[in-house]
Amino acid sequence: MKASRPQRLFLERMKTPIGVLALVAGEDGRLHGTGFLVGHAHMERGVSALVNRPGTTLEEGRCPGDVRDAMERYFAGELAALDTIRVVTDVGTEFQRDVWKMLRRIPCGETWSYGELARRIGRPAAVRAVGLANGANPIGVVVPCHRVIGSDGSLTGYGGGIERKRWLLAHEGAGGGRQASLPGVHAV
Repeated sequence: MKASRPQRLFLERMKTPIGVLALVAGEDGRLHGTGFLVGHAHMERGVSALVNRPGTTLEEGRCPGDVRDAMERYFAGELAALDTIRVVTDVGTEFQRDVWKMLRRIPCGETWSYGELARRIGRPAAVRAVGLANGANPIGVVVPCHRVIGSDGSLTGYGGGIERKRWLLAHEGAGGGRQASLPGVHAV
């Protein structure tokens, strides 16, 4: 794992149609982490990993750069706005970072199976490891792990919940064109 330099990170919360999304960005405006605040324990673990580095601090406030603006545009229907967000994936193993990099190559409106993702990174037998790496993605939505589905077309696990995954895919035109309702999940 690459060592990264200590830095100031900013935590911003934003309302979305599928719940409050936390954004963690550095002073340079690059995104380090995202996660839904309700029903997403992975986000808490990810933020802890980021801020437990010596010299790294986490402050509440608006994220530097245009991260929030791009996310608002995405949720308003400008789907390509996700592609403008610069990310930092310096946590995890080299294998995980390879998976996360490939996730950004899945075109909006398309889905790949875990097997397809494994083939695309040159590790066709590593389907389970790809699934685990996908689940450990610290930058959900922007690094679109929601675009990975089972080989039979089923919606398999998603850290933010299957209903959010269904909504995101429908929003992007990959889920049958109908946005799912999310009982109990409201923008606050």
